[in-house]
Amino acid sequence: MSTLRNKVQLIGNLGNDPEVLTLESGKKLAKFSIATNESYKNQKGERVTDTQWHNVVAWGKTAEIVESYVTKGKEVAVEGKLTTRSWDDKDGNKRYTTEVVCNELLLLGGK
Repeated sequence: MSTLRNKVQLIGNLGNDPEVLTLESGKKLAKFSIATNESYKNQKGERVTDTQWHNVVAWGKTAEIVESYVTKGKEVAVEGKLTTRSWDDKDGNKRYTTEVVCNELLLLGGK
């Protein structure tokens, strides 16, 4: 049960091509966002689709796979953990972001 403490699994489509960086150490970092959709009927009986966007980061070999095979619109399954980090912007305001650190990636859909 301890492996379930911080685990995220999402299936969605990329909103843009991934941004892949090669750090000074030679390690790769890939950043991308995926959209997940949930459909339901509102009180009037109309079908409504709710889209949520999730920021994802991948490191090392996973980032290399993202760089080689993942493009805008592709459907992917990601598994990882949820992390939050903070920084000070140029005006000295504290900023926060929450992202999924991907440790496993599955390419879905057709070519």
